[in-house]
Amino acid sequence: MTGTTPPKVTSRTPRPRRPEVRTRILDAAATVVAERGLAAATLDQVAAAAGFTKGAVYSNFASKDELFLALLEAQVAARVADVEQTLAAARTVPEALAAVSADLARPDPRTQLLAVEFWQRAVRDPSVAAAFAESRRRLRAQVVAAAAAFLAGLPEDPGWTAEALALVVIALAHGLAFEELADPGSVPPGLAARVLGALVGSATDPAETDS
Repeated sequence: MTGTTPPKVTSRTPRPRRPEVRTRILDAAATVVAERGLAAATLDQVAAAAGFTKGAVYSNFASKDELFLALLEAQVAARVADVEQTLAAARTVPEALAAVSADLARPDPRTQLLAVEFWQRAVRDPSVAAAFAESRRRLRAQVVAAAAAFLAGLPEDPGWTAEALALVVIALAHGLAFEELADPGSVPPGLAARVLGALVGSATDPAETDS
């Protein structure tokens, strides 16, 4: 006999726990939206990709918008966590800026495209705008905490609040990612570090950030 026989599913087969179901749905949503775009993606497609019924999707997310906003938050939160770890491990200001620049420049087309598509929905649809704005506030709060820790470690006060610096970092990251996504190779290595270094008054060596 060739091949293997799949295990027989019985009533005793353990059902996946709710956190696992949610994770599988989010993973499937990332795949579907990457292939079809936010507008064309459907909950039926997500459910099929995750191996669940549509009811399982609705038991975790009340709507398509809620699902894909949760996906966007999860993707962005993972990147913010990477930046926080980078800042915590850096020994000098130039090293921190160079490492953060590398994190910001790391290609992430799935997240960037989803963010752009959701932004387009939010600025046109008031029913989506409030949830999207609240999501952005949660993101900024995370970045503010990282910016505050970074500013506290500087030898001199650069005159920036953590809130203002966080907003600039987010805008810089989105802007550079947008240009790189549209025209790969257009953003020079280390550019984000040089900009941030100028803002906080750090003498960052461009050669060091380009490595």
